[in-house]
Amino acid sequence: MPVKRILDIFLSLIVLILASPLMLILALLIWAFLGRPIIFSQERPGFKRKIFTLYKFRTMAEVRDASGKLLPDTMRLTTLGRFLRSSSLDELPELINILRGEMSWVGPRPLLVEYLPRYTDEQDRRHDVMPGLTGWAQVNGRNALTWEEKFMYDVWYVDNWSFGLDLKILWLTIWQVVSSRNITPPGETSMEEFLGSPPGVE
Repeated sequence: MPVKRILDIFLSLIVLILASPLMLILALLIWAFLGRPIIFSQERPGFKRKIFTLYKFRTMAEVRDASGKLLPDTMRLTTLGRFLRSSSLDELPELINILRGEMSWVGPRPLLVEYLPRYTDEQDRRHDVMPGLTGWAQVNGRNALTWEEKFMYDVWYVDNWSFGLDLKILWLTIWQVVSSRNITPPGETSMEEFLGSPPGVE
């Protein structure tokens, strides 16, 4: 078993044990203010595009219009949800994905399945490593970056991975979480959909 995988298991087990009381409290708060389900799950592409189910704490209310269509994210994101996102506590259930071998602590963030046919060949190289809870793009601007900038950082990580780089990213992530920087794009609730890069972008 690769050393990185062993460290992923060891670290995620420790954090899960230490964070389990907090996770229980958060689950009760979500149940009380947002109802069920407590966990948001969604299919995402992982290593070599293999599809897995990602888990996060739910942050949005199921509010729909008269026709039954979900309202925009800005109208569904609650105060509790904003807190969970700004503190990155909504990401804690992804520790299960790490234990299951679907994610690592560090790597490109797993995005939506529908984005797969929209990547250029160069951008698609982000799937040559395990997706991560945090990554090089997250500590270099996170959601303040354009999609093209994010993918550039992701591919750079693929080409330059080392244990030292992972440790640096984890340390910088702690600073990002504490400072709550670049959680969402300026003036937005969530990142806009990736529709593909303009012609000429590799």
